[in-house]
Amino acid sequence: MVGKVFAVVVILITLVTAYCVIAHVWWMPVDISVHGPKIDHQIEETMLAAGVLFVAGQIVLAAFVFLYGGARNKLRQIPGGAKPLVIFAFVIVGAEVLALSAIGSKAWGAVYFEAPDPGSIHIDVQAGQFAYYFRYPGPDGTFGALHPELINEGTSNFFGLDTDHDPDAKDDIVTAELAIPVNKPILLTLHSKDVGHSFDVRELRVQQDFVPGLVIPIHFTATQTGRYEIVCTQLCGLGHYNMKAYLSVLSQADYDEWLKKQAAMQ
Repeated sequence: MVGKVFAVVVILITLVTAYCVIAHVWWMPVDISVHGPKIDHQIEETMLAAGVLFVAGQIVLAAFVFLYGGARNKLRQIPGGAKPLVIFAFVIVGAEVLALSAIGSKAWGAVYFEAPDPGSIHIDVQAGQFAYYFRYPGPDGTFGALHPELINEGTSNFFGLDTDHDPDAKDDIVTAELAIPVNKPILLTLHSKDVGHSFDVRELRVQQDFVPGLVIPIHFTATQTGRYEIVCTQLCGLGHYNMKAYLSVLSQADYDEWLKKQAAMQ
């Protein structure tokens, strides 16, 4: 009796889980990026393939428990032994992983392997315990050189710029908020001043780790105006829970006005 009850519970949990996935009860937020549809399509295919195997596996489990669970005089072993079933599962799951990897490589490559648009707006991003800072090149279009030894949060020199001796650094614009124009290609260069961090904007379908000692480029184009949260998804210390910033996707006119205000505040 216990085996039959357990089998029914397994089937009910499977059906509820499948419904939640199919109905998108808990799903991703709205996509606001050009590359997002490919990412979403890949996730849908992955969930479908994995879901079919999950449901099939739970049905098989429930069937065996229902038929043989708690029975003293019935067969308790898989006919032919477990080896054929294990080999079958290994082949099916392996084929699924290889197929999804081959299909998903295009979506992945569009973000990480294709070169950014030559006309991209270049923004430098620095992560440090426990905040993000963003640097725009200013009117000259050139970033000043970074000098880690000059980093001083007390004087708001978060990037270590030598404004006294480096002409390119004099007009760099440093902010605690990332603002970009809508429908314009963006190139971010990510670097960390201390430990590993992460740049994650769910609406952009972008999640990229900061690796100390490396400058990591990532590019995207936002398609919808709004204000979105940037969070760190790498455990980076006691203040990790509160490490966040905001992305503002603005119209071109609003972006130009915002940039002027930020330049005046430097």
